[in-house]
Amino acid sequence: MYGSIEQAARLPRGRLQVIRVSRTALWAVVATLIGFYVMLPSGQAASPLERATRPQAAGPHCDQDNGGINLPAGLCATVFADNLGLARHLTVTGSGTVYAHLEASMGGGATVALRDTTGDGRADQIKRFGDAAGTGIGILGDYLYVSSDTRVLRYRLPKMGLVPQGAPEVVIGGFPAQSQHTAKPFTFDESGHLYINIGAPSNACQREDRTKGSPGMDPCSLLKKHGGIWRFDARKTGQQAYADGVRFATGLRNIVALQWNDQVNRLYAVQMGRDQLTQLFPQLYTPEQSAKLPAEEFFVVQQGDNFGWPYCYYDWIKDKKVLSPEYGGNGKKVGYCGQFKDPIMAFPGHWSPMDLVFYYGNLLPARYRQGAFIAFHGSWNRAPKPQAGYKVAFVPFKGGAPTGDYQAFATGFAGEKVVLYPGTARFRPSGLAVGPDGSLYIADSVQGRIWRVIPRPGG
Repeated sequence: MYGSIEQAARLPRGRLQVIRVSRTALWAVVATLIGFYVMLPSGQAASPLERATRPQAAGPHCDQDNGGINLPAGLCATVFADNLGLARHLTVTGSGTVYAHLEASMGGGATVALRDTTGDGRADQIKRFGDAAGTGIGILGDYLYVSSDTRVLRYRLPKMGLVPQGAPEVVIGGFPAQSQHTAKPFTFDESGHLYINIGAPSNACQREDRTKGSPGMDPCSLLKKHGGIWRFDARKTGQQAYADGVRFATGLRNIVALQWNDQVNRLYAVQMGRDQLTQLFPQLYTPEQSAKLPAEEFFVVQQGDNFGWPYCYYDWIKDKKVLSPEYGGNGKKVGYCGQFKDPIMAFPGHWSPMDLVFYYGNLLPARYRQGAFIAFHGSWNRAPKPQAGYKVAFVPFKGGAPTGDYQAFATGFAGEKVVLYPGTARFRPSGLAVGPDGSLYIADSVQGRIWRVIPRPGG
């Protein structure tokens, strides 16, 4: 039998008495207190006192105007955070901390950590850190990964607080500096591989880039180190581009919307199609045709795939790949384009796909489950026609394949019905993430706003 521990207690009448508590009972109390601990967003435990002194949850909240955007009936949005800077991609921890990566450092950091501790849908804790400005961000295991245009770094997620305390490790270095299509978005599969875009430093691999009438290089030498997706070991540090990576797929002009779907074990990407058909080949394309073509292509990507850039582009009106004018095409010739892989869906030209996320949450209506949300940043080169895009689209999926046409999900970002120049757009959607509760986060690259989309309280 265990001995006892004597504890002094002051009773209401002021008389000192001795209360005997068995060690068994004491350990039961300790175990109960441990049971009160909860895991915070970065994985650390909160004491009962911390839990008791936190602000009470205010409950679901929606802005009257959804923070300036339009959503389907039954859904609403809160401005989770604002004025963060040039926000690009997002990621969310299993306990709800949001990390946003910025294209340029602002206010002391290139990455922003945000937490809502009151439950009202707004971040009340915001911290900045790091200087590796760029696009890509993601979580694998205990690490937060971010990319600049030339490196991928990782921070160990903090056990306390929002901001990692140690210096980042270089996971991959040595990506080439280039003047266009510099972003290095990435995604992880369940085996610990990292897939990353290395965009082509060219519009259409012309001998003289973006020059009227200039023919294409044949073969396109840029494809040796650009214009594709490379695969690396995400858990290994100190890797170098090309020396340690494997070219997974090629013939991709530029991929910023890149996502591994864990539920079906496949890689998906949405390509930014080429520009300036009428400016470079006015004898072959009208301004109207150039504003609509070529398609932004949605791909399922398998190892060894070749999607045909720069030799071919996809005409979503004709529903087929045709030869690029730099390689003898006239908008009609198919030539050898049949050998390249087709998209699973095509969108109108120049919408500029910026991010992709698959939805497996249970918070939004059931019709969204398994489907894909795509953030379209909006075009710049449809002039003199109005620009287009500036929306989040939804594609219904089942079993890893589309089951219907795309739908407009979130609109109104540009703030005006007719956008002639991208610089006049109020917002441009750039990043997407799904929270552990199933809410959908949308980032903007103009003002640095983040929306949190949920069902409207009360229906």
